[in-house]
Amino acid sequence: MVRAAALQFASGTDVEENLATCLRVIDRAARDGAGIMVLPEFCNHISWYDDAAHARAVSLELGGPFLREIAARAARHQSYIVINVSLRASEDTLTVTSLCFDPQGHLCGRADKQTLMGHENTWFARATVHGDVVDAPFGRFAMFPCRDGVTCETPRALTLRGAQLFCDSLNSFALDEASLHVPARAPENRVFLVAANKVGPLIPQHLLQAVSEQTHIPVRFLNGAGESQIVDPWGNVLARAQRDSEEVIVADLDLALSDDKRMPDGTDLMAARRPALYREIAEVPQPPESAQAASELDVACLAPLATGESALEEISSLLDALPEATALAVLPELFCYDHHKTLSLADQCALGDRAIASMTKSLQGRPCLSLCASLVRPLAADGVEGAAVTAVLIGREGVIAEQPRLHFAGAAPEMNLAAGLQLVDMPWGRLAILSGHDLLFPEVVKVAAIRGAQVLAVCCAFQQDWERRFALLSRAAENRLCVVASAATSSQNAAAPSQSSGAILDLERDFTLMTPWLERSFDGFINAPLVTQQIAGEPVTVARIHPQASNNKLMSEQTDLILDRPWRLSADLLQEPES
Repeated sequence: MVRAAALQFASGTDVEENLATCLRVIDRAARDGAGIMVLPEFCNHISWYDDAAHARAVSLELGGPFLREIAARAARHQSYIVINVSLRASEDTLTVTSLCFDPQGHLCGRADKQTLMGHENTWFARATVHGDVVDAPFGRFAMFPCRDGVTCETPRALTLRGAQLFCDSLNSFALDEASLHVPARAPENRVFLVAANKVGPLIPQHLLQAVSEQTHIPVRFLNGAGESQIVDPWGNVLARAQRDSEEVIVADLDLALSDDKRMPDGTDLMAARRPALYREIAEVPQPPESAQAASELDVACLAPLATGESALEEISSLLDALPEATALAVLPELFCYDHHKTLSLADQCALGDRAIASMTKSLQGRPCLSLCASLVRPLAADGVEGAAVTAVLIGREGVIAEQPRLHFAGAAPEMNLAAGLQLVDMPWGRLAILSGHDLLFPEVVKVAAIRGAQVLAVCCAFQQDWERRFALLSRAAENRLCVVASAATSSQNAAAPSQSSGAILDLERDFTLMTPWLERSFDGFINAPLVTQQIAGEPVTVARIHPQASNNKLMSEQTDLILDRPWRLSADLLQEPES
């Protein structure tokens, strides 16, 4: 057990004053009994520089007076201290670096930033080696700064190397970082997370108005967004700071709890990974092959109220309730199977055949509409006959595309798995279809985005609340994909009667920072999806999405979500799990 603390405060342009602030807040955390403290990003100087000489002058050297003082405080308080600073890595290289000092005051860990944000690319170099995993008496922890936690690769690699706790140092004005990206990293890796953010201006005070006019960001949003937090491996926030005040928050953590990676159905989130499917993540980025995409598209989530095969009888009436222009409708995972009955694989496949025939018949007269459903379908693997839970796309002429499940589900899987991810080009855009279980693995959705998917259809059956709260939204936001995800109603999913709803996730068309926005003013959210919630018990949910918006992946200058991902250090994601 360890008491962890996130230290939230403001930094300015005076390095000595910033050191004094760090020491004062560290002392405050020590009074709260913290055994590990996490400080924000850029503690030595706000990330704003006149020129290269200025950036170097305010950066720190290992063993210099600033870091010696931090090391001394770690020894004085017998605590681990994680601090992020701009660092002189060599004669001509600066890095954004998280450093950890142990209770003896020794440097015991380092992590350079892998994914630089906007103007950081002007002053700093990306990491060339992996960040350290520190082995402490209370468990193993790892560090990453800010933007590295807004994408799945860096945290996932650290999990695979044994981290039980993430220490995330932030320098962020984005409200969606605290509400979505930060907490998502904890449950998808089943680890604890401590995230420390800034408050106060993130640029020099005298430049606020001019920068606001230049960037089209209101002055009030040029401040650190606060909301530092401590999150457990299931996505529960154990402590959270306010948005605009200096604070120290603490929570007691038993890191051994993060060693159990199992979902309620027995799926081990790490052991069930299939690295051979993710190879593009570690390959040299190429611009995705462009696909035609509609500027707007009407879509729907359907959830029959009946259970078992009788749910098929509702399809025609549900389709009649849809607007005529609806192009895609998604059904929950295995919606026409009675989960209280045990069927042979042959009988499950036969039901899948009947379902396809029934839905094809219901689609007559709807030439523009496709249905995505999850069914059991025959699938041979390694020369062995068998079956797979399969996402099936159906039109009025029958099956358009099939995507068998990519990852084993449950402790004793009996189904076969697909050989890989397949996308389908529709008249309105490039579509990926998945069974909900595959949503647990962020690598798959990343690969879909790398291949140019613009819309993701997911047939869901949520097991835990974090899948609904974080997995859906983070997959959409971090890859810039529209998502249509349907989940079972309460009558079909007794395990989660009030939290079973899916959602339709659209994208803001105004996205790239530092450019004029035409449809909205900056409101603190960079890329939070626009959510139309599917309400449990409601059989039809309709919304409009904008697939064409998915083509813009440029968050800021030199920060493209796909082209600037940390591919060079993502080889760990391709290592096969130990048997």
